[in-house]
Amino acid sequence: MPYLGPEDIYLSTSLASYLDRKLLVLLRDSRKLMGTLRSFDQFANAVLEGACERVIVGDLYCDIPLGLYVIRGENVVLIGELDLEREELPPHMTRVSVAEIRRAQKAEREATDLKGTMRKRMEFLDLD
Repeated sequence: MPYLGPEDIYLSTSLASYLDRKLLVLLRDSRKLMGTLRSFDQFANAVLEGACERVIVGDLYCDIPLGLYVIRGENVVLIGELDLEREELPPHMTRVSVAEIRRAQKAEREATDLKGTMRKRMEFLDLD
């Protein structure tokens, strides 16, 4: 095993090792962005080229193209490299249009809101 100098260790813990590679970036608001890392700074602000947002609702998904995208470092939760040779999604997932995924998101949001309001209405029962 070759000796790793301080500069090698620095590169392995830095975003520099991800430059010009396709990444998945998970943001604080739970959005998932994919793109090629072109630049970053000491605050983890990053520039993705060819970025797209992957939206998943149930078994449906859509990649919404964003182009060149700047991400503020404080919004980043996780950054990982994508394996270009592996299938990205399970075979049961269905790709749909942007309009269809927006409708599915709206329906999911309404169902979640309804569940929350029903839970509040039922709190008085104290079923514990």
